[in-house]
Amino acid sequence: MVRPAGDGKLTKRREALLGELQIAVDFTTLPLRPDVFTIDAFVAFGRELGPFSLRWYSLSYIAAIVLGWCMLAKMIKLPGSPMNSEQLDSFITWATLGVIIGGRLGYVLFYNPDQYMAEPLSILRLWDGGMSSHGGIAGVLIACFGFGRANKVSGLRTLDFVAVVSPLGLGLGRLANFVNGELWGRPTGTNWGVIFPDAGPEPRYPSQLFEATLEGAILLSVMLALFWGTRARLRPGLLAGVFGVCYGISRFIVEFFREPDRQLGFLSSGLTMGQTLTIPMVIIGGILILRAVSRPPLPLTAPLAA
Repeated sequence: MVRPAGDGKLTKRREALLGELQIAVDFTTLPLRPDVFTIDAFVAFGRELGPFSLRWYSLSYIAAIVLGWCMLAKMIKLPGSPMNSEQLDSFITWATLGVIIGGRLGYVLFYNPDQYMAEPLSILRLWDGGMSSHGGIAGVLIACFGFGRANKVSGLRTLDFVAVVSPLGLGLGRLANFVNGELWGRPTGTNWGVIFPDAGPEPRYPSQLFEATLEGAILLSVMLALFWGTRARLRPGLLAGVFGVCYGISRFIVEFFREPDRQLGFLSSGLTMGQTLTIPMVIIGGILILRAVSRPPLPLTAPLAA
């Protein structure tokens, strides 16, 4: 077979283009910094105050809570919702405490127990970092059922609604991790990747962006489609189950590209701690899905405690 005269040149151009794409990006050259803004130290009332900083990581929590609140306010207007507007305002406090306390204790117990047991007061230093997404999810779960019990509404149906908006926090949190240059990925083994500060000279996967895409944007799209496009909200446990399965699978996959925590490395099972913690989420999520689809949906006039 005779190749066209220009075919060789086209192949070389493609190879050259691919070669140009195989580049390592030095993270320090990106226009990113952990702080949104910083107020320098100043003197007031005879005392020096500051400096004060607003960090993107903190802002991601604030934005997720506010946006989630707004989305839930619209969602609960549909017939058969598990709570009213006044109860939602109360629930936001429960959810905020669940995320912060659960996320912190999850990190302390699963990722760095020795350090915190040696210095217990350091557990309170949230500004030093150290939050677990699995712990945050567990904290929200407890908050949903605690709120339900206190307000005589369905904790499981509350969890269903919260599961729809939870990817907001996961996605924004991972973007903030990338901005901070933390929780980086494993070495790519090629010339492609990101060279993160304190991670050595090897190009690494931007696993934070992988997680933001899978656990954030894609999962949020799936949950919103189920909520607004179907009557999944009327099957108690279905939305929470889908979230658990999808998040668990997404996190399990991304962990193959993410560098294991230095203090833990790989567990004896060969898995990372992140992968290990997703297994019960997938199992419980699957059980909730099977339970939900095996029962008839609730009527649109379902009572709050259904």
